[in-house]
Amino acid sequence: MKAQAVVWITGLPSSGKSAFAQRLRSRLINRGKPCAVLDGDDVRDALVARPGYSPEDRDAFYETLARLAALLARQGIVAIVAATSHRAVYRDRARELAPQLIEVYIQTPLQECMQRDSKGLYARARSGTAPELPGIAEDYEAPLNPDIVASGGFDDRAVEGVLAVLPSNGQAA
Repeated sequence: MKAQAVVWITGLPSSGKSAFAQRLRSRLINRGKPCAVLDGDDVRDALVARPGYSPEDRDAFYETLARLAALLARQGIVAIVAATSHRAVYRDRARELAPQLIEVYIQTPLQECMQRDSKGLYARARSGTAPELPGIAEDYEAPLNPDIVASGGFDDRAVEGVLAVLPSNGQAA
């Protein structure tokens, strides 16, 4: 089987990354395309030594995530990564490792992310108990030239955009 792509979905916490990943996954499954979602929270929970949020821990975590995604892609699976990945260096490393990387930026205003925050991350960041939250306590480096820009997690136009640039014949572009 020929190598596939990594679809790297980035955005602020609660911007809709996971929702977008699941919509894309559903569409790929309907087309008979092998795919897997690597949601940042789920991957963190699956690792035996659960990574923390220090700069060193984040660097190691995003490198692990990029390597996992590239491994899946090389095995013919479209790897869909949904992770804040708030530093360009994390996404650049993923691009270097992947056979092909499609960067999707979920562009949701901070206020909207704060309103829909079901995990209470923004409230904890404002109270000082989550000092590492990107978008509040740490800068979020938005992609300068993403392949696809989505307006939230339910942007079907953006999902179609990803499907249009994925390799259709099993070969990475």
